Amino acid sequence: MTAYWAALAWLPDGLAADVRLTVAEGRLTAVTAGSRPQPGDHRLPGVVLPGFANTHSHAFHRALRGRTHDRGGTFWTWRDQMYALAATLTPDTYLDLARATYAEMVLAGVSAVGEFHYLHHAPGGTSYDDPNVMAEALRTAARDAGLRVTLLDTAYLTGGIDAPLEGPQLRFGDHDADAWAARVAAIRPDDTLTVGAAIHSVRAVPLDDLPTIAAHATGRPLHVHLSEQRLENAQALGTFGATPTQVLADAGALGPATTAVHAVHVTPDDIATLASARSGVCLCPSTEQDLGDGLAPGAALHAAGARLSVGGDQHVRTDLLAEARSVELHERLAAETRGVLSPATLTALLTTGGHTSLGDPTGGRLAPGAPADLVAVRTDTPRTAGADPGQLVLVAGSADVDTVVVGGVVRVEAGRHVLGDVGAMLGAAIRAAWEEAR
Repeated sequence: MTAYWAALAWLPDGLAADVRLTVAEGRLTAVTAGSRPQPGDHRLPGVVLPGFANTHSHAFHRALRGRTHDRGGTFWTWRDQMYALAATLTPDTYLDLARATYAEMVLAGVSAVGEFHYLHHAPGGTSYDDPNVMAEALRTAARDAGLRVTLLDTAYLTGGIDAPLEGPQLRFGDHDADAWAARVAAIRPDDTLTVGAAIHSVRAVPLDDLPTIAAHATGRPLHVHLSEQRLENAQALGTFGATPTQVLADAGALGPATTAVHAVHVTPDDIATLASARSGVCLCPSTEQDLGDGLAPGAALHAAGARLSVGGDQHVRTDLLAEARSVELHERLAAETRGVLSPATLTALLTTGGHTSLGDPTGGRLAPGAPADLVAVRTDTPRTAGADPGQLVLVAGSADVDTVVVGGVVRVEAGRHVLGDVGAMLGAAIRAAWEEAR
């Protein structure tokens, strides 16, 4: 048994003082407030939060950070550069890039990630000898970096509504929904990897295949890009006579295990539909800022009862505290008022909301039986000094994370990952990826 002690910790009922947390076999066995530290306890600085969940990630997009801004444009022009990168990644370069990307996440307090994985096949769309070698690279990367991954293996069958896959998209596609399901069925879960599913979007999956994917995902997390772009809505309305949300609802693809990602351009009826289905919604503020997507209606979704979480998506930054804070800041810009979502609500986006969307309703809380995932955020840095500890989510960032424990194992201590220099890892992996692309 291992024990940790924190002067302040975020428990299910809120901030508590003098908290002792005992751990056995990767889970919390006792959480006791008002306790004195005992000899041998590991003392954690600052405020201890549950491990964060990065609900939406495309690990290979990390290689695009700081390389796309000279061309301006829109999501659609940015996508061309993403395709250029996707065209040439190998299992080895994918592994190196994902390992470094996941290590950066752990440095930021992330203990679980939802990997929206569609880079399945070799260039040209031919299958590797192991059809899931790219998924196995993600499993290895997550294990090495020290976090859990929910593999949201993505059905990506068309290049647009009624359009064939072309160029780099051929790497993403299986022949049809049944072929996709057969490939995914061969992926085995373990203590690092949970097998989930994803519908890339209503643009990339034919209408008749949506029920097959939804049925295959029964009992597993099912994620889907939803209404990120106005053009997606216009195409769905023009082709199907319905919004993307209604298309998914009619196909039986919405429910408590479903998480809609982005939801920037949902209508009031869409919001009601998502809430009545008890579906989650993952907001990705840094991506929505970077690509000029728009402001997602986070407050309206929350008020309707949708379960909210946050994701780093394309990794324009790796700072989940900042992602949660940006949900509130977007609301302030939209509503021209302050304090729309409380610090407790924003903390839930980081923790319980995300872990539930990734298939672990026990995660994201400091309570007996929960995973022993602890994030110690310092309260004495230039960013956090003097702040009310209960409002830490509004000021702290990844640079303030001191210690990260995942499954009872210390992965970050004094702001340093056990793998060593993560910046050097990222630099080497990104250089190798772009050398292949050239």
